Amino acid sequence: MIPAGAERLVDQAGVAAAYDRLGRSLNQALPEGEILMLPVMNGGIFAVCELARRIDRPMRFDYVHATRYRGETRGREVQWLHWPSLPAHPGSIVLIDDIFDEGHTLAAIRERLPAPERVVTVALVRKLHDRGLPRDWIDHYGIDVPDRYVFGCGMDYQENLRELPEIWALAP
Repeated sequence: MIPAGAERLVDQAGVAAAYDRLGRSLNQALPEGEILMLPVMNGGIFAVCELARRIDRPMRFDYVHATRYRGETRGREVQWLHWPSLPAHPGSIVLIDDIFDEGHTLAAIRERLPAPERVVTVALVRKLHDRGLPRDWIDHYGIDVPDRYVFGCGMDYQENLRELPEIWALAP
């Protein structure tokens, strides 16, 4: 059940259009050859499925599970729950998350990845505020949202509602 007072920010058609734009952008940016799709669990699983259908490259899949939230609405230190078994030379790594909020989780993951590999960061949503890393740190993003607690499309509200095909925000 959607929390009382929540507002739909982006409908299903708007989300699909954002994934289409991301797919086109990644097809232009990624070099030819195999890529490693590396979603950040749990929310990144929704984005990687959508993007895999739109990227024209051979691809492998693995995942990383790192979290700062653990069901809370405020982040803490990064907790590592799963690290991928990276191939010796994975080529381009597409690191995918549902949201770029402050950017600390993606930055911590990127720092642990092999230095000589090309890492491309992607998020469906980029939250607009001045906390954390600069907003232009992420390589590709689909939708800007205001600085509110958002859920749906992989993003959760109290560990629920990730499955919603739209992006919602709690009341301010």
